[in-house]
Amino acid sequence: MEYRKLTEAEIARLKEQSCLADEWEQVRVAEHFSTAYVHHTRFSGEVKLGVFCSEFTLPGGIRKHAGLRHVTLHNVTVGDNCCIENVQNYIANYEIGHDTFIENVDVLLVDGVSTFGNGVEVSVLNETGGREVLISDKLSAHQAYIQALYRHRPELITRLREITDYYAQKHASATGRIGHHVTILNAGSICNVRIGDYCHICGTSRLTNGSINSNEQAPVRIGHGVICDDFIVSSGSHVDDGAMLTRCFVGQACRLGHNYSASDSLFFSNCQGENGEACAIFAGPFTVTHHKSTLLIAGMFSFMNAGSGSNQSNHMYKLGPIHQGTLERGAKTTSDSYILWPARVGAFSLVMGRHVNHSDTSNLPFSYLIEQNNTTYLVPGVNLRSVGTIRDAQKWPKRDGRKDADKLDFINYNLLSPYTVQKMFKGRETLLNLRWASGELSDIYSFHSAKIRNSALVKGISFYETAIHKFLGNSVIKRLEAIEFHNDEEIRARLRPDTPIGSGEWVDVSGLIAPKSEIDALIEDIETGRVNRLKHINAEFEKMHLHYYTYEWTWAYEKLEEFYGIHPEAITAADVIRIVEKWKEAVVGLDRMVYEDAKKEFSMASMTGFGADGSRLEKELDFEQVRGDFESNPFVTAVLKHIEVKTALGDELIARMQRVK
Repeated sequence: MEYRKLTEAEIARLKEQSCLADEWEQVRVAEHFSTAYVHHTRFSGEVKLGVFCSEFTLPGGIRKHAGLRHVTLHNVTVGDNCCIENVQNYIANYEIGHDTFIENVDVLLVDGVSTFGNGVEVSVLNETGGREVLISDKLSAHQAYIQALYRHRPELITRLREITDYYAQKHASATGRIGHHVTILNAGSICNVRIGDYCHICGTSRLTNGSINSNEQAPVRIGHGVICDDFIVSSGSHVDDGAMLTRCFVGQACRLGHNYSASDSLFFSNCQGENGEACAIFAGPFTVTHHKSTLLIAGMFSFMNAGSGSNQSNHMYKLGPIHQGTLERGAKTTSDSYILWPARVGAFSLVMGRHVNHSDTSNLPFSYLIEQNNTTYLVPGVNLRSVGTIRDAQKWPKRDGRKDADKLDFINYNLLSPYTVQKMFKGRETLLNLRWASGELSDIYSFHSAKIRNSALVKGISFYETAIHKFLGNSVIKRLEAIEFHNDEEIRARLRPDTPIGSGEWVDVSGLIAPKSEIDALIEDIETGRVNRLKHINAEFEKMHLHYYTYEWTWAYEKLEEFYGIHPEAITAADVIRIVEKWKEAVVGLDRMVYEDAKKEFSMASMTGFGADGSRLEKELDFEQVRGDFESNPFVTAVLKHIEVKTALGDELIARMQRVK
């Protein structure tokens, strides 16, 4: 924008309106600037002003014209049609976008050269250091995972630090930016903070050294009583109601509020934190904690729901808070659960009671960990039949609140994937070996520091086999869908993978499920300098995410021989039919178990507390009015429909295979 000097008449008019300037020569204005809406304003240093033509309509219907009233500006550029009034101290070293409303603020300043939160070290997982993650505007859950956990690759860590430092210095400035259409109301001190477009800050106590990456698609809201020091808040997030954050990264579409406090923690896409406390946690996508009595400390989580009173300890002996733990994706804790780190809990497992024996159930996913008399009992695979697990898997994609087109995290929602199914293969083998080593008639089997009852072990083997049938059958059906085959050779040609990538071990890199070979290749590229920018690292993760199903089939293809004893290069239509029959049996069997589990929610025991003063009939009627009846419950009808659709899908492929000569 072109700016001009003030005329003598304009200076005189401004002086009449109680305006002051250290040097009027330093004040420059837009071509069509008018003095009519500038009152009681002091100018210091270089100041540039736009035009003040429009009005703001505030809640309740009051209208305020754009302009400057009761404010001191030092080295500030004000865009067109802003309203700034009643700044108790001053605004210094800021560029303010157009159509921005600032009222009743204590102080807004940039003091010296700032990186606005970029490059801040967060001592995640280990409070005493050693796993620090450098935060930035471009930080993804996957970058942070590698930076925190791959400490056995010192060259990688050095490179990642250099790349983040480069980004931080590139965006360092002695001038801050407040974007377009920003609202800042009734706020305290805002120092060294960069504020994106359409951000709404209301009643905030203190913001120091940070970036608020708001935009029109995904505005950010910072609410009453909030205190943030050394932070970055990503697009679409709300930090509200007295939340206190120190050295924290808040990812896209997160919700932190109701006096939630966190230090040295990372929260990635769609996390929610209310009432409780976090210290040195790595909260991967969809980590949720709602309760005042819940402390999450030194743990890595994702797709996790923490029950009230959930707690962990990272002091085990006398060397300080040096221990850490992992709850793999989808793990839950019940009310009043406790885990003494170090420990590792397998994916989609449920933790009940107090656990002090440092269990590692990583290769036994979908399990219950139950404490009885200070002993951890493990029930393998039982969560596969849980209505809660299926409901969780359905709700996560629906609850993705990210509106920003530029997504930082690449999230895979699949319940069954090479990552979880490879663990079921290992879990099944572990359980079979336990039964062989201790004998089939043992009442209790010991696994690390946990106990497994005989009946639970037998059922666990069955659960894992059923889930493997389901996953591999799904993969085969998807690969062969909508194609008419004439002979076995055509089937074999279609089944051959499109790429060798995908074989071997898979990893869950905080929401992204990918072959470990691809993660290793990216790490090597970072170490050698072939990938040397944050955006390029994110682009590599995106590529892995987009090719997930291609890579998944490579893995599943190799497992066909291991599980079914069928060499894929010699597979026949009859073999496919057998696989699909097993798949149908598995899908319908699991759905039936889920159906029976859901039915418990409608038992007479669940009706306790209904029908306040009446008979059993009134109790049932009251329950039905509040919760509905079992057969018309949306989830139950969806399960029955799923059985019907999947049976038809299997039958259709079987019919096609029967036509093969």
